Amino acid sequence: MENTDNSTENKTIVHLENLSLSTANGQLLTGVSLDLREGEFVYLIGRSGAGKTSLLRSLYADFPIDGGIAEVCGLDVVNLRRRHIPLLRRKIGIVFQNARLLGDRNVYANLEFVLKATGWKKRNEIQNQIEKTLAAVGMAERAQSLPSQLSEGEQQRVGIARALINNPALLLADEPTGNLDPVTSAEIMQLLVDMGRQTGTTMLISTHDFMMIDKYPARVVVCENGTLTDTEKG
Repeated sequence: MENTDNSTENKTIVHLENLSLSTANGQLLTGVSLDLREGEFVYLIGRSGAGKTSLLRSLYADFPIDGGIAEVCGLDVVNLRRRHIPLLRRKIGIVFQNARLLGDRNVYANLEFVLKATGWKKRNEIQNQIEKTLAAVGMAERAQSLPSQLSEGEQQRVGIARALINNPALLLADEPTGNLDPVTSAEIMQLLVDMGRQTGTTMLISTHDFMMIDKYPARVVVCENGTLTDTEKG
């Protein structure tokens, strides 16, 4: 699933070197080094509590980094000033285990909220972007539906649309199929694979679902024993 275009294969979207994270209970991760290139689709696996979610959160400046190097979408996250965090997050799409949609707004308004919050102003451009993105995730006909009127799988499709609406360089997904049945899980993972190929977005997917990894094989990074093991490096 890796982008093999020679013009982009060497562009690094995420560069981590000797990264360390900790909690009030002590060291969580240490010596973490990882490079993700443009267009890659990568799984992040590991036991519950191993630090996967904290690592993902650190990439969008929502979890403090103790030390090391963390460059994400061209920005130094370790030394990132608070006022520059919105700039970082405009370059990243995030998919949660629960879609976390705004319950009092329909699907269209959920996506419109994201675009307006990130600086989009022209109504026709907003409409075109929303319609295009909803069509891409197979939700064009549900634009006027409230989240409560959608199945969990449909809500997750909208969550993916929201993550991709700004054409991010990087998409981070934290257990995106964790609450879904096997059939819906396969549909959501297929959607992520397809969207990665179509958009060239780098995708880092945290998952416990080894059946999905077998069905949609890609590079696997293992979070265990307080660090990462990258299968690409052996």
